[in-house]
Amino acid sequence: MRPRERRETGEQDLFRSRLDQIIDMNHPLAKLARTVDWRFLEGRFGEVYTDDPGHPPLPTRLMAGLAILKHTYDLSDEVLCERWVENPYYQYFCGEEFFQHRLVFDRSSLTRWRNRMGEERLQALLQESLSVGTKTEAIKPSELSRVIVDTTVQPKNVMFPTDARLLNRAREKLVRLAKHHGVALRQSYTRVGKFALIQHQRYAHAKQFKRANRMLKKLRTYLGRVVRDINRKIEGHAVNPDAVHDHGQPARQRHDRLLHPAAPGDLHGPRLEP
Repeated sequence: MRPRERRETGEQDLFRSRLDQIIDMNHPLAKLARTVDWRFLEGRFGEVYTDDPGHPPLPTRLMAGLAILKHTYDLSDEVLCERWVENPYYQYFCGEEFFQHRLVFDRSSLTRWRNRMGEERLQALLQESLSVGTKTEAIKPSELSRVIVDTTVQPKNVMFPTDARLLNRAREKLVRLAKHHGVALRQSYTRVGKFALIQHQRYAHAKQFKRANRMLKKLRTYLGRVVRDINRKIEGHAVNPDAVHDHGQPARQRHDRLLHPAAPGDLHGPRLEP
């Protein structure tokens, strides 16, 4: 079933005043409501619906308007619903003609609508916001020819880079690389290294920093032993030294920076491999 889209009817009510007769039509939200191409959003989001029988979904202007308000004012779904009931400008932006004293939708409908649309279709909101920006001359088309992205807080699929975790990760990668090239190590420190990492995390969580530093020193020692053992075995082993050197260089850089860091930020800088 397709949604029953809202259209401006201009109908009057004997006991209620229309929203456009109450609010200031020069308010930014009122101007934005007249500028947004709601037909474009209805066509873009309407692709997920079919003509099969069933209960009609909520109007696209209502749900798209709520999504725009949510991200514009950085609101949670709960706060957005509370403000929608008490703010006539929010209701007018979402296509209401008369003030509603109760929610005309359920709060969970916001989550279900976002999941149903998906990330790809929700990009239509970004596309329409850029279109509105050019219509209102807030931005120039020439300003969109080049986009500069500040990745200072860009999320990455890596664990939090604590010193202990980096040391243990470096040792694990070197042990795995040595095994791949057939280099027999004297000891891999797999069991004791994992135990030292867990102990360090527990001591740090309990704010027992002296004990945590002792575990950190153990992890640093384990990594140093593996690095020195590999260097000794490479010299007399039938293995390509360049291949091991190239793969082992990031781990050695981790080890050197953790032993003698030039600055606190140098431990987790962009040169450090995850």
